[in-house]
Amino acid sequence: MSKSDTLKAISQSIKRLAAAVEKIGVNNASSNVKLGDANAYIWSASESESELIPVQSVSRVPLELLCGIEDQARTLEQNTLQFARGHGANNALLWGSRGMGKSSLVKALHGDIVQRNDADLKRLVLVEINREDIITLPALMRVVAKLPAQFVIYCDDLSFDAGESSYKSLKTILDGGLEGRPQNTLFYATSNRRHLMPREMIDNERSSAINPGEAVHEKISLSDRFGLWLGFHNCSQEQFLEMIARYVEFYGLDISDKELKSRAIEWAATRGARSGRVAIQLVRQIAGEMGKNV
Repeated sequence: MSKSDTLKAISQSIKRLAAAVEKIGVNNASSNVKLGDANAYIWSASESESELIPVQSVSRVPLELLCGIEDQARTLEQNTLQFARGHGANNALLWGSRGMGKSSLVKALHGDIVQRNDADLKRLVLVEINREDIITLPALMRVVAKLPAQFVIYCDDLSFDAGESSYKSLKTILDGGLEGRPQNTLFYATSNRRHLMPREMIDNERSSAINPGEAVHEKISLSDRFGLWLGFHNCSQEQFLEMIARYVEFYGLDISDKELKSRAIEWAATRGARSGRVAIQLVRQIAGEMGKNV
């Protein structure tokens, strides 16, 4: 057997093995999953059994504290409310700068909606799936499709690196394929990458493919499965200061405006960034110095 034939045989064996592993992950999902009284769950996938683990206390901030992303919040809120009422809604990709509130918005918006006294809203459940378990998303979809609630399935920091093929199963379940997405599910993802893949990965596909255009289209078509693209960009100094001021007021921290502004500017400069994440880190520092916890 020639070297090229050997490499081809190895490649085919790897593909068959990957397909078998994916099938195992899908088929091992428990068909006896029950929905408890919690409104948030973590999807735990393993070779032996998969389950929904209830989260009684979700780590999130109040919706009104998220500053500088009001337009994105309104758009995602409208989409989520449509879904909670059983109407048409789109999968959403929240992409952009680190620490600008992408995952915080998903969790805060869910928490805000489930507390509303609105008879038109169905039960809205948030399910988090880890990036490493994304290959079991079809199994999760099948499980929740049978349960009496509207499910927002959420994956934080979703991206794919060179050599990964699990993005293909995600494409199928989001839009296309025989099963498609169950009517009681939406998929929300956050990512620092607009197309969920690094630029060099797309460039490599373009340079090495027989038909570069088709190869690139295959890669970026994953993001096309999301009907909503919400971009999150670096905030201005004014927005950064407002973020901190809202946190300080909410947590009742006693500090003058002058001192707070001075510390905020210095804090951002030492970290080389201004974002919601950097803002809350400063607030925690100030609270700690005052003997408080936030």
